Amino acid sequence: MDKKNALRAGALAAGTTLMMLLMSSPALALTRDDGDDPGAGLSVAQTLGLYVLCPLALFAIITGLVMVLDKSKTRVTKPAKARAKA
Repeated sequence: MDKKNALRAGALAAGTTLMMLLMSSPALALTRDDGDDPGAGLSVAQTLGLYVLCPLALFAIITGLVMVLDKSKTRVTKPAKARAKA
């Protein structure tokens, strides 16, 4: 029964994706709308910095702040072998 459900879900996902691709029309992106005023394009370095480095830096900053400002008390416990001998 699991194979049948997985096959049904895969077919539904593939069909939905195919319909979305067919319904979107990238050819219309070439025609300009009224009031459309695009700016200058980004270079490769600017694109990588904006979409890769900035999110990674933000993630690192948030992670660092959480680690530094963590107020939980961590208990140092002895290993199991040391407890058994004592």
